[in-house]
Amino acid sequence: MKFSRRIFGAGMIGGAFAFALTAPAFAADRLAVVATTGMIADTVRQVGGDLVEVQALMGPGVDPHGYRQTRSDIVAMSRADLTLWHGLYLEAQMEDFFADLSRKSTVVAVADELPRERLLGHADYEGRFDPHVWMDPTLWSGVVDAVAEALTTVRPEAAEAFAANAATFKGELEALATYSTETLSQVPAEQRVLLTAHDAFGYFGKAYDFEVMGIQGISTESEAGLSRISDLVDTLVSRDIRAVFVETSVSDRNIRALIEGAAARGHEVVIGGELFSDAMGSEGTYEGTYLGMIDHNVTTIARALGADAPEKGRLGQLSAGS
Repeated sequence: MKFSRRIFGAGMIGGAFAFALTAPAFAADRLAVVATTGMIADTVRQVGGDLVEVQALMGPGVDPHGYRQTRSDIVAMSRADLTLWHGLYLEAQMEDFFADLSRKSTVVAVADELPRERLLGHADYEGRFDPHVWMDPTLWSGVVDAVAEALTTVRPEAAEAFAANAATFKGELEALATYSTETLSQVPAEQRVLLTAHDAFGYFGKAYDFEVMGIQGISTESEAGLSRISDLVDTLVSRDIRAVFVETSVSDRNIRALIEGAAARGHEVVIGGELFSDAMGSEGTYEGTYLGMIDHNVTTIARALGADAPEKGRLGQLSAGS
């Protein structure tokens, strides 16, 4: 995989050095990496191991679609050896900033070079691809390669270590994908409908043969009108859908409106669980890793929709109530 469009060289970002004295210090013997999302940060930790020190800008429950860089973010990125962002218009509010940052630092959009034939378009997202590629572990494997190459670009003497760590992590992704396929295949075909707050699960649906519906579009910046909610209530009732899902990084207001609308028509709908869509779980927990995030989602969806999935997930590490 070659980066041609989204790796930028050195230069200067206007104003960043005015805050340099207040920036957090990175360990001198480690590669200092700043990543926008938790999913990227965790992948860097898996690939970089002890050779990297990673800071994630967006923590649990943070929505990347509307996120804007803070003063402390600018400081951290101005001092980092490498900044990794997702691309595919996920961090839509930060793209101009990354163009400015590129004049000083090495900046890589790790999802931008994924094969276009594997990316999804969307009727409400003309001219762009669905950025939620982490929902399919086999697709995220390509991001692992991108991270390993970006790290190697900055620290070539550690290439072998990065390659070995990447291979190990990709093996874990393969095992996770196998668990996901086997577990979700137990959901009865008529129950394979996933309705969530926003349309973040398209790659999940494609990978595991689920029909996916979101109240909002791909970006949480879009608004859900009353007609959209009314149409979805009709769908819940007519197709006897009895479980919907909330997301940790999106308000549950619209989901609650759906449930109330269905109840007004005599149709009971329950919340099947809370899913991680655009952010992972709390730092220091299994759900706060990429593997744990997807394990949680797969296990929660499968159990809510009738599959006999293990309560604590693939590795028995999910928190109680996950």
